[in-house]
Amino acid sequence: MTSTKAALVLGVGPEQGLGAALARRFAEEGLHVFIAGRSASKLAAVAAGINEAGGVATPIVADASVETDSVNLFKTIGQSHCELEIAAYNVDSNIPAPLLETDAALFTLLWQQNALGAFLFGKEAITHMLTRQRGTLIFTGATASLRAKPPFTAFAAAKAGLRALAQGMAREFGPQGIHVIHAVIDGVIDGDRARAQFPQFVSAKGQDGLLQPDAIADTYWQLHKQHPSAWTHEIDLRPFKEIF
Repeated sequence: MTSTKAALVLGVGPEQGLGAALARRFAEEGLHVFIAGRSASKLAAVAAGINEAGGVATPIVADASVETDSVNLFKTIGQSHCELEIAAYNVDSNIPAPLLETDAALFTLLWQQNALGAFLFGKEAITHMLTRQRGTLIFTGATASLRAKPPFTAFAAAKAGLRALAQGMAREFGPQGIHVIHAVIDGVIDGDRARAQFPQFVSAKGQDGLLQPDAIADTYWQLHKQHPSAWTHEIDLRPFKEIF
């Protein structure tokens, strides 16, 4: 009996967001998609949309920064007898604060969600993929992965840690068949969060001034399909209007 191929997306929130777009894209390719995040209601809505469209999605409530949650998440996939083809860490927790207003608790929180969670997720994903020496592990980064700018210094420190983690994993496990990718999202994603938190900024960007979630999801799928003789480790995505 042929095993069902699966994808896992951690960091799925509103239906108009990157996590949901990734889940829909992978489901369109026939993968059983496991979606994880902290909001049961948001996960249920995304899963329902995928299932109604003819795909297969299983929602799992999990906190990326809690090790037992990460272990149980992958245990659930293992018990489903699915072959994990793609694992995407899409957590992007960002709380702006000037440095002198950043306390240890905030700095630690951002590190836990953006870097520690990625380590826990990546370790479990690679453990599952190594048995077949095949799989794609994608970490969603940000402009802050490459440079720090106030009031996002703590966020940048965490995202830089995520980038370093991805580099180390790529060098260690690439020769064993695991494709590890760090995707720099250099701009604002056009989703529910951006439109709710800073609508004036979104309006000022105008048409095609924001990254479209479905377009990013297409790129992630293309990265997964790359031949191992020409793998991309790091890629940056931005609207053509964005200054860089």
